[in-house]
Amino acid sequence: MSDNPENTERTTEKLLSIISALHERGPQGVTELATYLDIPKSTVHYHLQALKDQGYVVQTDQKYRIGLRFLEIGGQARRRIPLFEAAADEINDLADGTGDLAILMVEEQGLGTILYKQAGDEAIDMDASIGRRARLHDRALGKAILAHLPEERVEAIIQEYGLRQTTEHTIDDREELFDSLEQIREEGVSYNRGEAVEGLRGVAVPILTDEGEVLGAISIAGPAARLDGDRFTEELPNRLFQAKNVIELKIQKNASSHMNH
Repeated sequence: MSDNPENTERTTEKLLSIISALHERGPQGVTELATYLDIPKSTVHYHLQALKDQGYVVQTDQKYRIGLRFLEIGGQARRRIPLFEAAADEINDLADGTGDLAILMVEEQGLGTILYKQAGDEAIDMDASIGRRARLHDRALGKAILAHLPEERVEAIIQEYGLRQTTEHTIDDREELFDSLEQIREEGVSYNRGEAVEGLRGVAVPILTDEGEVLGAISIAGPAARLDGDRFTEELPNRLFQAKNVIELKIQKNASSHMNH
């Protein structure tokens, strides 16, 4: 007799909710997880043991935490994205050359994921951990990506995630956002003037294929006091354009190399 698909789906959802809770809340005991997720303790214990046996969670005393097996999987997933291989050195150079925080982002399932970052000597510690997911509409990286997605895809993302206003500078109106995206397409550069976090700025450019498909975006981010005046609107965009050209050439070269093998 085959398994009931509905039961299998519910079991999978419980397993994933336990992983998510450990990720978001840190080390937890069985009782804590059961209470937080409203799942029987026996069910939580069963799933934790299965995850522990496979190396996905680690038990210390009576607490469970996310294991480094996820780091291995995430690292492999990242290495298999051609953009990461092509962009990592350029991100490092941007950070070294500007002293600020340089970031590489890709879009997945309507959200932006930080694929790589490097901090320069003057960079401040921002909430930009590798693998972090964020909405696209309130940051330079996200708008650079949205500007080069098909309009129906942008509409679907807005429908799914909305245009939440996080600061007084956030674009939370659909028409205003589309006007902004059109300007980004025309100028080739995207700006964030405190739209995600008050006092923090960013400037970004998209990484495109020869056909105009957007692969991701690169940015330089930092406090408004450092990202100001001509440095913000001219020097940093020029640095990003130079890095963009190198990355896109690398991707083109790598694609051609694979086609010839």
